[in-house]
Amino acid sequence: MPKINGNEIRPGNVLEHNGGLWAAVKVDHVKPGKGGAFAQVELRNLRNGSKLNERFRSADKVERVRLEQKDQQFLYESDGMLVFMDTETYEQIELPSEILGDRRPFLQDGMTIVVEFHESEALNATLPQKVTCKIAETEPVVKGQTAANSFKPAILENGVKVMVPPFVGQDEDIIVNTETMEYAERA
Repeated sequence: MPKINGNEIRPGNVLEHNGGLWAAVKVDHVKPGKGGAFAQVELRNLRNGSKLNERFRSADKVERVRLEQKDQQFLYESDGMLVFMDTETYEQIELPSEILGDRRPFLQDGMTIVVEFHESEALNATLPQKVTCKIAETEPVVKGQTAANSFKPAILENGVKVMVPPFVGQDEDIIVNTETMEYAERA
């Protein structure tokens, strides 16, 4: 595995540190008036989700880990475990539903997601950036209401609440950004 200097750490990098796998969430480069510069790095453990703040001097060497990304197709859920199939080898794997966090409601049957593996251990799962959802309930469309920044609450079929523009009605399909969990456009 390649070793990198402490000042080369970027957000999103995966590092092997203190015997665990950590993702760099936030990196601040600090140059104090006295002493050498260092990188203040906020790390998140990929196995248990715990957070850690660590300082790396530019002379410090850290192991950078490359994760293998594979496309997996969602098949079904049973007992809190999500069952996925590798689209190339057709092998099935089970992952805990917590791996998706609060984005779990956007997972739909047959959807292809990206799962990141380290050796054979699944560490992270990413949904497609945009997902089509149907509005279960919202206020009725009001004609002539075209104020620039007015949004109204809507509940999607998967139970998630989002803010939508006033022209979107009930039972319409909309596209939701899964990273920000906000309305993106009409489907």
